[in-house]
Amino acid sequence: MSTTPPTFLQALKRIGIGGLLSLTLLSAQARTPLVLMTDFGQVDGAVSAMRGVAFGVDGGLNVSDLTHQIPGYDIWTGAYRLYQTTNYWPSGTVFVTVVDPGVGTERKSVVLKTRSGQFYVGPNNGLYTLIAERDGVEALREIDEKVNRLPGSGESYTFHGRDVYAYTGARLASGQISFDQVGPALDATSLVRIAYQPATLQDTQAQGNIPVLDDNYGNVWTNIPKSMLNAWQLKVGDRLALRIFKGSRLVARVIAPFANSFGDVPPGKPLAYFNSLMNLSVALNQGNFAKVYKVESGADWRIEVRKRR
Repeated sequence: MSTTPPTFLQALKRIGIGGLLSLTLLSAQARTPLVLMTDFGQVDGAVSAMRGVAFGVDGGLNVSDLTHQIPGYDIWTGAYRLYQTTNYWPSGTVFVTVVDPGVGTERKSVVLKTRSGQFYVGPNNGLYTLIAERDGVEALREIDEKVNRLPGSGESYTFHGRDVYAYTGARLASGQISFDQVGPALDATSLVRIAYQPATLQDTQAQGNIPVLDDNYGNVWTNIPKSMLNAWQLKVGDRLALRIFKGSRLVARVIAPFANSFGDVPPGKPLAYFNSLMNLSVALNQGNFAKVYKVESGADWRIEVRKRR
């Protein structure tokens, strides 16, 4: 009896066009996007190594980058970039997220499943603060490194992005493991969260956090949504009194008109507007507000806003 493997055409005749189509659809459905975010930068081979691990797990994966320019060790900025982008990705997407100053310590490696059906693979260090708040926590599991770790990497303690997170994320995105096979379940309350000023409105004053700056231009973004300020019925030209704090220290005090776009005020003048996320922001037209007023961002930066009569 011949043991020659069947040709493609012979195989196609055996299973039929319908069978081949079914296999193709099943294979496509088994994979979901894998998205990488780190504070590694791209001047060395760290990101490439993570991609190599992912493709080693499954060469058919769709691997994309969120960003690799998170400032070093800046967990809060990483948390905000996830908040800013991940709701545009479909349910089932796996995000491998590495901003991990505690790598190799007792902090846990986890996979978070949100109620929107997305998965976040990384350290339990506060990186998922804003995602958990917005999308909710359906379940949380600790990564079992006895089975979900790159083979041969057991003596490596400082590159979990490659050895644990990229490997586990790729296995999850490719369908090689289910969420239940990640590792033991954790109580959702064990998810580490970073304290910050939530957006609030009381009569004529709104308060919020400055989570991030528009780095290219120095615009100051807040977490105060347009929907919260609709009660003020803002019109172009309405003046807003702004006070910006780091902790309890007053850093800047500015009066700025509300505007729809930068050109509504002369060059160099301040304005308040709603950014692409429809959150209140402050800028200088053709200038750098953050640099001029010495404003930064983070969990300890906050803003107070009043509508002037």
